[in-house]
Amino acid sequence: MSHTFDHRNFMIFNVSELGTIDFNEVLETSQDTVRKSVDETKTFVKWEEDTTPTSVDSLTTKEGPYTYDEMLTILATPEWTLEGDV
Repeated sequence: MSHTFDHRNFMIFNVSELGTIDFNEVLETSQDTVRKSVDETKTFVKWEEDTTPTSVDSLTTKEGPYTYDEMLTILATPEWTLEGDV
């Protein structure tokens, strides 16, 4: 199944590293606009280039990169979505 966001990449990491992200390199606008896990310990950023942005590549707690479809599956888990939220 093709999506408009198939060319996007996603990286999950600990919220404690948010201050190291250069928001000019990713599609989020600031620390205040990122989505966080239910327990607020993890977050993620996305970008469209084939190459991982420098500030994202420098993260020490990173998980990924993930594709759009992989990220949808991850975000549907209890770690990212409270039961009953859709």
